[in-house]
Amino acid sequence: MRFGILSTAKIGREAVIPAIQASEHTVTAIGSRDAERARRVAADLGIPEAYGDYETLLADADIDAVYNPLPNALHAEWSQRAADHDHHVLCEKPLTVDSAEAIDLFEYCADRGVTLMEAFMYQFHPRTRRAREIVREELGELRAVESSFKFRLDWDGDIRLDPELAGGSLMDVGCYAVSSVRGFLGEPNRAFAHATDSRETGVDTNLAGTLAYDDGRVAQIACGFDSPHVERYRVETDDGWLEARDCFGPEPDQSVSLTYAVDGREVTETFDPVDQYRLQVEGFADAVSAGVDPLVDRAETLGNMRAIDALARSAERGEPVDVAPTVE
Repeated sequence: MRFGILSTAKIGREAVIPAIQASEHTVTAIGSRDAERARRVAADLGIPEAYGDYETLLADADIDAVYNPLPNALHAEWSQRAADHDHHVLCEKPLTVDSAEAIDLFEYCADRGVTLMEAFMYQFHPRTRRAREIVREELGELRAVESSFKFRLDWDGDIRLDPELAGGSLMDVGCYAVSSVRGFLGEPNRAFAHATDSRETGVDTNLAGTLAYDDGRVAQIACGFDSPHVERYRVETDDGWLEARDCFGPEPDQSVSLTYAVDGREVTETFDPVDQYRLQVEGFADAVSAGVDPLVDRAETLGNMRAIDALARSAERGEPVDVAPTVE
């Protein structure tokens, strides 16, 4: 598969482009609003073509698919434009600004016969699949899940602090925490959240939330831009627990582990280093080639966006809210 890259964003330069190039797929072109920057990044990364705007890349480049790491508020527009040129789309998370826009985008791409996938790379890591398998098959009745993703955002001019670009910690890193608890518990029924705006920029810089289930199970999520780096989730069952750290963004050369306990027996499993971005690219390309839904499919993305919508709505209102039903 030949990829075109929309923008010279850091996540593309440092993670996704090298992952594509390490696979059997290729990066054919990259575009930027700054033509000189596009040429410089193309030269540095060995990309054959560079374009000074996105539309020209979409129209002229010899590509099969687009990777879209633009700011959140631009995901839908430029993913639609890619679909207009019959390009499949791998788009950074969160896919859109809310679930309604996500529904529209999925329908738009389906109408044009292209595959759309949200880029949640951690879901392709073998540890993620194994953790869910352990909870499902080896532990008892699931009671609660906690998940946190926080780091210190040092630059006050960062686009993640811009409300016009759908910034905020919930959208940037909280989406991982929401995704991870849903991976164990499924779709929640209610949400309650509290958020703060420590930078006075108009977005949440810290958020703590609860996702509740009608059967009594509960999930706690936390995210933020003002704390030392932490990535973890912990699952509690009636006979034990499971915990993983560095669970969303391990480096390609980093071995990772998970630990679980059941009936007083504690086990740690270790996983060899893998490039989860490469696994994501390969999974996306394989789904396109086979004409099947990708691992992170429409239902997964919409479920996550509905929970995020509810948490954001609750934080704004200061009261619990219902999560929109999954039936469209």
